[in-house]
Amino acid sequence: MPPEWIILGLGNPGDRYTNTRHNVGDDAVRLVGTRVDAHFKAGKNDAFVAETRISDIRCVLAIPVTFMNKSGQSAASLIKRFGITDSSRLIVVHDELDLEPGDTRLKMGGGLAGHNGLRSIAQHLGTNEFLRVRIGVGRPPSADRGGNWVLSKVPQRNRAELDNGVVDAADAVELVITSGVDKAMQSVNRR
Repeated sequence: MPPEWIILGLGNPGDRYTNTRHNVGDDAVRLVGTRVDAHFKAGKNDAFVAETRISDIRCVLAIPVTFMNKSGQSAASLIKRFGITDSSRLIVVHDELDLEPGDTRLKMGGGLAGHNGLRSIAQHLGTNEFLRVRIGVGRPPSADRGGNWVLSKVPQRNRAELDNGVVDAADAVELVITSGVDKAMQSVNRR
């Protein structure tokens, strides 16, 4: 029997990207894993994978080991491996330039906002109809187009608001699983 949900936390692999804005999705899924005492294992799906239960609902937590712009390889492989036939059962947790730092929102389908990880997933799945938990990282203060901004380490003075966003995103994932997408959207997107 396939899991009800696959939750994919986007980020880049390696110590160089730890504590960067681009890795907040990875951080949030790891936090969900910690809360449910899940144990991630290296898998054949270009990801660290933990099969677990959240409120007795079977879920797969996954963190791609590919770089962000190759996340679709992992998403497609996981969906195939676990027999998910409905892409709306995939939750992708990621950084979002268009939200203020720490703000968290849910979105089903729609535009990809120039996010290369989302673009890769949509290309590999042939659809963009998957749920997104968007964690705001804000826009860079200068004319930087965002690449350097999301890949740079977050200064300690700004870390608290992103950490709050990571906690809110983990809460949002759990709310989707326990209460459904519509109720979760009403609650999370109202804040």
